Amino acid sequence: MYVIDAPVVPSVAVDGSADRFPVHRIYCIGRNYADHAKEMGATVDRGNPVFFLKVADSIWNHAAPVPYPPATSDLHHEVELVVALRGGGANLRASQVAALIYGYAVGLDLTRRDLQAAAKAKGLPWDTGKSFDAAAPIGALKAMPGALLEQGELRLEVNGELRQASDIGEMIFPVTEIVARLSELYTLTAGDLIFTGTPAGVGPLQPGDRFNARCADLPPLDGAMGPPRPTHA
Repeated sequence: MYVIDAPVVPSVAVDGSADRFPVHRIYCIGRNYADHAKEMGATVDRGNPVFFLKVADSIWNHAAPVPYPPATSDLHHEVELVVALRGGGANLRASQVAALIYGYAVGLDLTRRDLQAAAKAKGLPWDTGKSFDAAAPIGALKAMPGALLEQGELRLEVNGELRQASDIGEMIFPVTEIVARLSELYTLTAGDLIFTGTPAGVGPLQPGDRFNARCADLPPLDGAMGPPRPTHA
C-alpha cells in the first residue's frame, strides 16, 4: 500500500482499439536531420548522437487544446516520428531492434526555445526547454509489431500553412541505430517511446494556432494550442 494515491500511468491511444499503450519513459534524439542541424547552427557528430528525455507525463494525447506552457514567449514545434517499444534490453544490436517495436505514431517535440537557448549559452542542461507539462503531443499509435518504418513523408501544417516537410528516410540515425545506441546508455523497456528527431522548418506556435501533423500512413495528429495558464496577481 502506498502512503499517497499512486499517480496515473501516462498512456497513448492505440488506433482501432479500446486498449491504451502505457508510457514508461520518453527518449528523444536531437540533430537527426541535416537540414535542421544546419538551421540551428549545429553540427552532427556521427559518433555521438544527442539524446535527451522528457518526463512520461508530458505526453498529451487528448482532444482538448494543448495548454500553452508558462515561462516562455518562444514556443516551437518540432514534428517527429515516434517509436513505441514492446520490449527492451541493454547493449542491443541493430539487428535485434525490429523485434522490440510495438508500433509508431506522429508527435510534436514542443520546445521552449528561449529557455533552451539560454541554457545552451551558459553550458547548462536543456531540461526546462524540453520537458514540461504537455511537451509531447502525440497521435494514436498504429500497431506494427516487428516492423521497421524506414520511409514516408513527415509534414506539419500550422493554420493551413506548410511549416515542415521531409521524409523519414532522411534521418541521419535510423530507428535501428537510435534504439541500439540508446540501449548503450539506458536499459530500455516495454512502454518506452522514442521521438526520432525533426527536419528543418521549426518555428513558433501561439495560443489559438491549429496544427496538423502527418507521417506516412500513421494516424494524423490534429490539434490546437490553448491559452497560457492564469498567473497569480
